[in-house]
Amino acid sequence: MTKAVLGIIGGSGIYDLPGLEKVRSVRLKSPWGEPSAALRVGEIAGLPVVFLSRHDQGHRLSPSDINYRANIDVLKRAGVTDLVSLSACGSFKEELPPGTFVLVDQFVDRTHKRESSFFGKGCVAHVSMAHPVSPRLRIHLAEAAMAEGINVVRDGTYVCMEGPQFSSLAESLTYKNLGYAVIGMTNMPEAKLAREAEIAYATVAMVTDFDCWHPDHDAVTVQDIIKVLVANADKAKLLVARLARDFPREHEPCPIGSDRALDNALITAPQARDPKLLKKLDAVAGRILSATPRSRVAKGRARRKA
Repeated sequence: MTKAVLGIIGGSGIYDLPGLEKVRSVRLKSPWGEPSAALRVGEIAGLPVVFLSRHDQGHRLSPSDINYRANIDVLKRAGVTDLVSLSACGSFKEELPPGTFVLVDQFVDRTHKRESSFFGKGCVAHVSMAHPVSPRLRIHLAEAAMAEGINVVRDGTYVCMEGPQFSSLAESLTYKNLGYAVIGMTNMPEAKLAREAEIAYATVAMVTDFDCWHPDHDAVTVQDIIKVLVANADKAKLLVARLARDFPREHEPCPIGSDRALDNALITAPQARDPKLLKKLDAVAGRILSATPRSRVAKGRARRKA
């Protein structure tokens, strides 16, 4: 079996991961550009853990400026098998007040400025996103939260907006009326790219505010959010530490197939694939691309030259 390597992406307010042992800073090069920050590689209770600050130290990067492809690519290169995203969000429900942690099970993508796939012209792939979150990873997170006395809500839909502005009242009311649970600016296309990279993915959405739909909280301010971020960050670090201590040391096959998402996803014929793109896909899709017989590719190139 494959050894488990737990990846943690820290969102707003979480720029480091205290408790990491034997920690070192690692800068991996990615063919997709610069990741948000150097990886913090170490272990907790003997489990390999890789931490990445999504916005970098000092919150240098806005949601629209993050290179999501490079981030997922370097996490894959570091051997991450299971990835937990810690993300600040706004709430659309009275029963999800600031301080609540939501284990998201669905996403709605309303972003429009971001590269959302590793694949494209020269190598097309279509992965399933029907169930974007690894159910076993969510179970482990829920059990870790219970062990630490952290209240979590196990289900909810996260709508990802482009930002960096907060919602208009009309947008906020629309999303609330559609039944969404929380809103954030970063988990898409992150979840899509993790699926393409065959990494099991889950989100802990940490509520900081009620967005602007709430009559008593009709103006979201950074100052108000920061107060909640600090408390949420402390709980998140406890959650991660417990998760790592109790996490299986062998990677568990995902029941929805997220760790084999590319098995039937590639649609471009081997002879029509772009070698330059294939080279960039060495980490993300190396497992499936290495299974393509080289002789078939070579024959296809020979036919094109004839």
